[in-house]
Amino acid sequence: MLRKYESARTLPRKNLGAAVLVLLTPFLAGAWFASPAAAAAPCQGPGAPTTTETKCLTAVQIPGKPLGAFDISWVNPYLNQYYLGDRSNAGIDVINTVSNTFALRLTGFVGAQSSNATSGPDGVTSHGQWVYGGDGNSTLKVFNLSSIPTVSNGVPSITYAQSISPGGKFRVDEMALTPDGKLLLAANNADDPPFATLFAANGDSGISNVSIITKISVDSTIIPTGAGLSLEQPTWEPVTQRFYTSIPIIANNPPGCNYGQVTPPSPITCDGGLLVVDPTTLSKPTAVLGAFDSTTNTGVVPLHGCSPNGITVGPGSNLLEGCTPGNNPSDTTTLVINAINKNYAHIAGITGSDEVWFNSGDQRYYTGSSGNRVNGTLTPVLGVIDGTSVLVETIPQSSASHSVAADCINNRIFVPQSAADTTTVGQEICGGTNGCVAVYTHPTTGSTACGAIFGSTSYYNAP
Repeated sequence: MLRKYESARTLPRKNLGAAVLVLLTPFLAGAWFASPAAAAAPCQGPGAPTTTETKCLTAVQIPGKPLGAFDISWVNPYLNQYYLGDRSNAGIDVINTVSNTFALRLTGFVGAQSSNATSGPDGVTSHGQWVYGGDGNSTLKVFNLSSIPTVSNGVPSITYAQSISPGGKFRVDEMALTPDGKLLLAANNADDPPFATLFAANGDSGISNVSIITKISVDSTIIPTGAGLSLEQPTWEPVTQRFYTSIPIIANNPPGCNYGQVTPPSPITCDGGLLVVDPTTLSKPTAVLGAFDSTTNTGVVPLHGCSPNGITVGPGSNLLEGCTPGNNPSDTTTLVINAINKNYAHIAGITGSDEVWFNSGDQRYYTGSSGNRVNGTLTPVLGVIDGTSVLVETIPQSSASHSVAADCINNRIFVPQSAADTTTVGQEICGGTNGCVAVYTHPTTGSTACGAIFGSTSYYNAP
């Protein structure tokens, strides 16, 4: 079923990007709506230091309700678009990454609910004209950017072209695509037990015809039922041709650890795992994966000193895992594990990450580390790690600032700031109290860009 994937830089996709940009030109130029004005100049205070290599450039204001609840973000550099799962406004916000302005909203989500497990949008990814978003009612929403937006309350909007339920009770969360856009893996993280779904996605088709291929579960000896365990962010690694999905906590890692089964409740002591999926082996409606099999490079790899949420692919087939004490209180570092040989190393000085992103444009990882701790004190930061897995710097962020994505063409890094910030950091970054998307930049003198090849590995974050 799965064939060798085409290059991410095919001519038809560039032509499509041009067509979509032409269609959306009035909206990208701001001719159809008025973005709310900030109360003060953005990029002030501790979140905009002058001594760091990564500089605060500006802040994008979001129309509608204050940005109090949001989730995962994504960038499609070929369309110059950043996507944010904005629960406060029940849609995916689209920002132009060249002009750094709000462009339009993808609508039809349930929005912020009383439970995180039923709120949406959640995970988001894209390929060409198609944007995919997870929703709190256990559906995958598919949007066609070639659709003509309608304007409601001054905000241009596009509703979904297709909605598919994988059969869960709770949200479709984080997801990943293959570079040709034809396969999508999405996690239902809040179902018990959690599961992932392999979808046949749209690729470069002009018509949405997304369908379910296989529901993937993990053996109950690894993820026991009834403990509220989870699956988190997947990513696609091009050399091994596998999906890799973060598992925050797995049983018996190490043996006898507490994954939530202890009564009365006590701190979690189990580390997490890494689910390795070969989509070429999946054709039946259901599949159960167990312990890691090195001969097939599939199954669950136990991790050490890491209970991860986010994951991204970096140089040399390295996978950076967003470890967090929110899953296991003993997590104090960030983990890098090699997809080929499974060797790993820890990065000190940064933890508590949710979404993480490798930007091939400047060969750096960026971490949305809202759960970062310094001497036991919660200290939300944007983490910056170089391609050799060395921590470069951390930049203070608003509380709940757990999302990050970068444009590998212009090396701009997009970090949402919460209107519900319990500090003043976000307010000073945004220039107001309504929340925003902060735009950071890391100018480089090199010629690297999206899809650049470093060593023997081709890197590509956003189709």
